[in-house]
Amino acid sequence: MNTANHNLNSKPIGFFDSGVGGLSVYARFKDILPSENTLYFGDTIHLPYGNKSKNELISFARSILNFYKTKDVKAVVIACNTSSAQAYETVKDEYEFKIYPIIQPCTQIIASGGAKRIGVFATEATVKSGVYTKELLKHNHTLLIKEIACPNWVNIVESGKYKNDASADDIKQHLTEMSEFRPEKIILGCTHYPYLMNILSKFADKELFIDPAEIFVKYIKEDLKKSQLLNTNGIKGDEEIFVSSCPESFKEHSKIFYNVKNVTLCKI
Repeated sequence: MNTANHNLNSKPIGFFDSGVGGLSVYARFKDILPSENTLYFGDTIHLPYGNKSKNELISFARSILNFYKTKDVKAVVIACNTSSAQAYETVKDEYEFKIYPIIQPCTQIIASGGAKRIGVFATEATVKSGVYTKELLKHNHTLLIKEIACPNWVNIVESGKYKNDASADDIKQHLTEMSEFRPEKIILGCTHYPYLMNILSKFADKELFIDPAEIFVKYIKEDLKKSQLLNTNGIKGDEEIFVSSCPESFKEHSKIFYNVKNVTLCKI
């Protein structure tokens, strides 16, 4: 490998989400690609993204992508369904580095998975965009799809209210509504939602749910390999974690999925 390629391969990969949810993607990525240098940005000052307008979400995404441009990244992972649904198509060609949205590659794989009736739990903004239905039908027009918005679930995760009776009731209510559709699979269409699996599995078979994070990370690995962008030096990669507000709260609530050691407050 020449020096120029080596320098490119060793550049970091950025991740972002509105809060701790994107760590469900980030943790899997660090597990299968430990040599990569990584950055994570939790835009906690704008949490939750699910009730924001399309223009706001595009603005947030641009601010974070511009921040990552200053960090000289080789790629950015949108570890957020809402941003993938509402901002990706607008910003995807505005930067020199690769941008990976979570919804678009995952729906292609899920659409060919054999299930004919697919439910989607997502934020209000993601459901409003209709992107899951659009992308799934693009790859398999015979599918039957039902999307349900779960506006309280991100706050349940970010506030750590997993054992709250009101939280369990809210989750059960949405599952009851979805059960009327008789789905064969349910996509957890927000990276925060896998944090709720212990509650979800009390009311439905755990095998019913699809966490797109696992599919997504495998896709990113293969694409980096194909693009000759993998860092193959065999040394454990560096990492930096940034948030736009409340670093201690972020650190505390991240523990369920990833052991965050240091969090830097960064208002971009």
